[in-house]
Amino acid sequence: MEPVFVIALSTGLLALGFVLGWVISNRTAQSRLDRAEASVEQMLEDARKEAETEKRTALLEARDLIHQERVQAAEALEDRKKKMEGKEEVLNHQSHELNRRADLLNQKFGQVEELEQQLVQQQDEISVKELELKAMLEAQNTRLERIAALTRQQAKRELIENMEIEAQREAAWRVKEIREEAQAKAHEEAREIIASAIQRLAVNYTVESTVTKVGLPAEDMKGRIIGREGRNIRSFEMCTGVDIIVDDTPKAVMLSGFDPVRRAVAKIALDQLIIDGRIHPGRIEEVVEKCEENMHDLIRQAGEEAVFNMGVPGLHDRLIECLGRLQFQSSYGQNVLNHSKEVAFLAGMMATHLGLDAQLAKRAGLLHDIGKSLNHEFEGTHGQNGADLAKKYGEDETVINAIEVLHNEAEPASPIAVLVESADAISKARPGARRAVLENYVRRLENLEQTAQKIEGVDEVYVVQAGQEVRVIANSDLISDEDIQRLAAKITDRLTEIMTYPGQVRVTVIREIREINFAR
Repeated sequence: MEPVFVIALSTGLLALGFVLGWVISNRTAQSRLDRAEASVEQMLEDARKEAETEKRTALLEARDLIHQERVQAAEALEDRKKKMEGKEEVLNHQSHELNRRADLLNQKFGQVEELEQQLVQQQDEISVKELELKAMLEAQNTRLERIAALTRQQAKRELIENMEIEAQREAAWRVKEIREEAQAKAHEEAREIIASAIQRLAVNYTVESTVTKVGLPAEDMKGRIIGREGRNIRSFEMCTGVDIIVDDTPKAVMLSGFDPVRRAVAKIALDQLIIDGRIHPGRIEEVVEKCEENMHDLIRQAGEEAVFNMGVPGLHDRLIECLGRLQFQSSYGQNVLNHSKEVAFLAGMMATHLGLDAQLAKRAGLLHDIGKSLNHEFEGTHGQNGADLAKKYGEDETVINAIEVLHNEAEPASPIAVLVESADAISKARPGARRAVLENYVRRLENLEQTAQKIEGVDEVYVVQAGQEVRVIANSDLISDEDIQRLAAKITDRLTEIMTYPGQVRVTVIREIREINFAR
């Protein structure tokens, strides 16, 4: 009984334990399920809250964006409204202006119609008056024929002769006035062009001669230049071809030579020898040889500076070198390169005022004396040599013609040649540009007076303003007021034919009548 009871008891306990375990397990599972459901509820609640928050945020952003769009649309609409108002105002103004102009045109049309009516009326009145005047003239002519005992043809012939004489006088005075007015305008314009060019030019003139002065630091340097028994001075003169003049001039010696390039080489060499202090035949030969080599560079540099300063590009190297040689040449005391640059500047300025090619005018002016740079090995005049040189190196035909015209080798083929010729005359005739001999100057003035004095109707002649003006006192018994113009033209033509002078000579003819009486 006991084992069965034990087994039954064990079985019952086991069943009870199983039931209790199932109950406990079921409650635990239920508890977990409740917690899971609570957690899910909480998550759903949180999700709903978050979704609600995002929804509110999106709504706010959408409302803000809609507000901004409305503001922008309102601003754009306001701007467009303002523009439309502005355009409307302009259109209203234009419409008002058009209406005003239309009113003015209507008024003018009315005035024109009134004037046309008045003109028609005046024409009718004039026609009536012409008929009346014609009748009066017929009656007057008939009376004059009876009074003067002249036929109509005789009276008409006499009237025509009187009218011809009067017309000739009026025509002479009118021709004189027109000619004087045209000459005044032409002279004024030419004077303005030339004065404008000259005022903008500043060229320094250095009077060149055959002697160059070289300064010495001390008087005893003369003895060192001469050397023992004159060997230094003889060596220097033999190497350079230039004479050294040592006289009583304090702290200076003179270099005498016809060739300006040789004289320039000698001056540079002597300056270097004085600075170096070593003066002996060997050193002299070395320095002179080096200076001769450097002279080519100096000539080239002078030519390049002239071309650059005048703004004349594209010149051949040979022409540039020839321009540089002009730096060391002079004509009547005027430096040839400075003279060429001045002619180029004046020609360019005048060409600019006249609407011509200023660049070509400056080029022709700069090269007009290029033939003077060639040595004696070239035959012919320097004008022809210069034209040949320019033609050889591809210069324009206008430039070649200007070179020939300036040296009387050809006639002007372009206005630029005339401008260059005028600029050359201005440069030569400027005060201080060239040295003049007093005797030649006085002789020229005397010739001017004698030439004008030989013309019939001239009483006295005075040359004033350094030969630039000839004042003529006409004989009032032989020359009338109407003949003064012809007398002035005759004197001008005579001076032009037989005289040669720089620039121009002004001819002034004076005629006066004096009546003297005495009161007692």
